[in-house]
Formats: sequence, structure tokens, C-alpha cells
Amino acid sequence: MEQQSAQERWERRTQRPLLALAVVFAAAYAVPIVYGSAGPSLRSACAWIEWGVWAAFAVDYVVRLVLAEQRWAFVRTHWLDLCAVLLPLIQPLRLLRLVSTLLLVGQRARMASQVQLTTYVAGSVLGLLIFGSLAVLSVERESPEGNIRSLDDALWWSFTTMTTVGYGDHAPTTGLGRLIAVGLMLSGIALLGVVTANIAAWFIERFEKDDVGEREQTEAIRSLTDEVRALRAEVAALRAPALTGGSAPGPPAREETTPVT
Repeated sequence: MEQQSAQERWERRTQRPLLALAVVFAAAYAVPIVYGSAGPSLRSACAWIEWGVWAAFAVDYVVRLVLAEQRWAFVRTHWLDLCAVLLPLIQPLRLLRLVSTLLLVGQRARMASQVQLTTYVAGSVLGLLIFGSLAVLSVERESPEGNIRSLDDALWWSFTTMTTVGYGDHAPTTGLGRLIAVGLMLSGIALLGVVTANIAAWFIERFEKDDVGEREQTEAIRSLTDEVRALRAEVAALRAPALTGGSAPGPPAREETTPVT
């Protein structure tokens, strides 16, 4: 059994706690948006929870960097994690906290060995749909020219945007809202490509298995055909003397010798 490094042990132990914190972050982000009448104390508590979850992921990145055997190689291969950690510090907007935390959660979830591609894609679609709806609702609800006023409108808009259908009955009017729309469009196209590639790979694998089975059957039939031909040749060789009036060759006669006295 291969011995795990300190970094791998840390990642394995912190996988579930960090994903649980991601669920807490989702609740803290959604509550002030869904309940628009939430008081200042509740909004402040949710903001502190959001910062706390982001800080936990930032500490996780720092610890993994310290435990890495080759730190520069770790930074090069985990540059998206680093950008997600630094993003809220550059401009501490709530939307940036959302984006950075989603990136960190996605990176850590993808590292889990038990997470299959289908589960990862389905979780990504559901997460983008929910958080995209909440984000656009938070910036479009108070817009004078906006028509995304409720969570139902936001969910419908997010679904049509991610699937690149775009009915046009709901559309963002603010700069941040349009920026969210661009992100959802690109994410929807990327996830659609992943799903299409996964389905194509499944069909190719099935076809390859069918081809292997057909080749094995063809080889078996060819082998049986060769054996039948060999048996027919032997039978024909045995029947040839009888057809010509002769007899089949028998075993050579033994010579009798008279004992010398």
C-alpha cells in the first residue's frame, strides 16, 4: 500500500468538513436575498458567516501549500485556487465572495476520488442555477428598469440562460446582472460540452465492446470452420480406398521367426 503524503492526508481529512461549510455558506448567502425584509443583525451575521467560510478555504489553501513537497509546482498547478483566495481581497464585494467560494468548493470537490464525473457535473449545474438566480436577483431586484423581481423569475431566467435558449421575457439591466449572465452563458456552454463528450465516450465504449465481441465470435467461427474442414479431409482419406475397391491400409504384418536350436 502506497504511503500518503502529509498534503494528501490533510486533503482527505478536510474534504467533508469543507463541503459542509460550503452548504453553510449557501444558506448564509441565500437568506438575505430570499427574505428581503431581513433585519440588519441577520444580514450582518450572514456576511460574517460568508467571510468565515471563505477564510476556511483560504486557510486550507495555505496549509496545502505549506505541506506540499514542491511548493512552486503546487502554485502553478493550483493557480485557480490562488486567484479565488485573492479575489475578495482585491475588491470585497459580496458577488466576488460568492464567485471565489464557488471556485474553491469546485476545486476541492473535483479532487475527491469518490466524486464521479456525472455527480460533479450535476452538482455544478444545480449550484450554478441556484447561485446564479440568487446573484441576479440581488442586483436586479432594486433596478428601476429591471423585470426580475422574484425568485421564480430569477430561476426561470437562469435556466433559460444556462441552456442558451434565452426567451427574452426576463433580462438583466444592470452591469453586474449582465456580467452574471455572461458567466452563466459560458458555464452552460462548458457544462453542455462536458455532458456531450461524456455521452459520446459512453457510446464509443459500448461500440468498442460490441466490436470486440464480434471479433471474438468471428475468430471462434473461423476456428470451428477450420476444424470441420480438417475432419472432412480425414473422413475423405479414410473413404477413398473403399470407393476404389481396395481396402484401407492395415497395420504391418509381424514376421514370425523360428527359434534357433
